[in-house]
Amino acid sequence: MLKVGLTGGIGSGKSAVAARLAERGAVIVDSDRISREVVAPGTEGLAEIVAAFSERVLGPDGALDRAALGAVIFADEAARRALEAIIHPRVRARTAELVAAAAPDAIVVNDVPLLVEVGLAPTYHLVVVVEAAVPTRLERLARDRGMDPAEARRRIAAQADDARRRAAADVVLTNDATLADLHAAVDALWADRLLPYEVNVRERRAVRPPRVELIEADPTWPQQYARLAARIRHAVAPADLRIDHIGSTAVPGLAAKDVIDIQLTVPRLAEADGPLAERLADAGFPRLPGDWWDMPRLRGDDRWEKRLHGSADPARPVNLHIREAGSPGWRYALLIRDHLRADPDQRAAYLLLKRELAASAPDAASYGTAKDPWFDEEHLRAEEWAVQTGWRP
Repeated sequence: MLKVGLTGGIGSGKSAVAARLAERGAVIVDSDRISREVVAPGTEGLAEIVAAFSERVLGPDGALDRAALGAVIFADEAARRALEAIIHPRVRARTAELVAAAAPDAIVVNDVPLLVEVGLAPTYHLVVVVEAAVPTRLERLARDRGMDPAEARRRIAAQADDARRRAAADVVLTNDATLADLHAAVDALWADRLLPYEVNVRERRAVRPPRVELIEADPTWPQQYARLAARIRHAVAPADLRIDHIGSTAVPGLAAKDVIDIQLTVPRLAEADGPLAERLADAGFPRLPGDWWDMPRLRGDDRWEKRLHGSADPARPVNLHIREAGSPGWRYALLIRDHLRADPDQRAAYLLLKRELAASAPDAASYGTAKDPWFDEEHLRAEEWAVQTGWRP
């Protein structure tokens, strides 16, 4: 199933997005609701909280007095961590139960206010952040919840700021206009990205751009890579495998196809098969069928064998190259990247070549083959540079 993390600051309109997604057919797992359920009267969770903080955190009806509990843990880091140790494992366990009960073709949206703060982003196929300007949020909190402005500002300040949430976001929904505008954005996200993404994950199908189209360098490419790498790292755990951003999107200022190239290093190429391939497919990185290799740059070399995975996300194409540590193809990918980062003249020459070939060889196969002669020469230049600089992969 497709797992989507939904978050946003207090007053941003996250609940409105969750409600609209539910109307479209998503299974909503509300972490706030679950956190209340696991400490309801009569639960083990509430009993542990009382044992830790005394009955002063209970209201007259025997239920948890959240305001009283907040006063106890406010500005007390040890008390806050003790409370989290009681609540978080129970919330995770109940969340896992609800996700497991969803249909195999479900789109499960986990509504988590502190998703970024607790580091959950890599556990989802996609993270959606709802964002609104602080004055708009303050107005909503006063209007809809009757919240005092000072208290509203305190709560906003206690959460991750917009920049930190954006860094974790694959999708940002801006909610400063009307509810109709927000609904339109959610509907487009559902139809254009979530529905096809779910099918691609279920059917182990990767997105492959049909033609070569260069775009100007996107300064967010490294940030996008970091999110993808975190998902891959989570998928292959507990194995601690090296992951690198390679290819043109890893070279600052270089126009490129809008495809993120990633290299995953394995001790032996055979380890890329079986369970590892399945875990990557489950995480949204299915293996491409057939045999894959890189053309050797040295005469007499056998072809440089690898495994190639892609991305099931229709809005984020990826080439995930799995190569053996120390192999010629592995070293070459890192060497060329680092040489182009270091040599502005060769970077400019490569950019000129890319523009010419993109115009004359728009399909991916002919585009890649046409670059081979230039890369044969670039390999020699890069090896000389490596000797001169003492470069190591």
